[in-house]
Amino acid sequence: MHRRLRYILILLLSLSIIPLWWPVNDSDCNFEDFLASTTTNFQVHATKVIVQPWRGRHHVYGIFMIPDEYKQAPFFVLTVQGAGSYCSKQFGHKKKFNGVFAEPGTYLVRKFIRTRTALRLILQGLYFQINDKKNWTLTFPELKPSQHNS
Repeated sequence: MHRRLRYILILLLSLSIIPLWWPVNDSDCNFEDFLASTTTNFQVHATKVIVQPWRGRHHVYGIFMIPDEYKQAPFFVLTVQGAGSYCSKQFGHKKKFNGVFAEPGTYLVRKFIRTRTALRLILQGLYFQINDKKNWTLTFPELKPSQHNS
């Protein structure tokens, strides 16, 4: 009886750990080609980073200050060193997040990474790497001249 219980517990533990290492790619665009292209892109590093995955979902994110003209950009790519890159469409232009205020002519974007990805990186000893705002980058496609005037 104890042996069966032990095997069941090992199986359940194994099944609960697998999602931490299972890669998830639900991006909205082909960011590999975009990041590898030789065209000029606009990049910005995070202004502030919050890494608190023990508080549950949506507690691992970077806050970015973006020039207003990039509101018209069709997408951007979030890259977190060690965690990978994620493509996303824009929504929700804010002027304040967690005590960060947008400077004149800018807006704020808050981008999350998955909690399970953050937990995996922390277990690998990379907490300080993902908690460093220099390791969080948003990359926008360079705007065409007609998009600057919109």
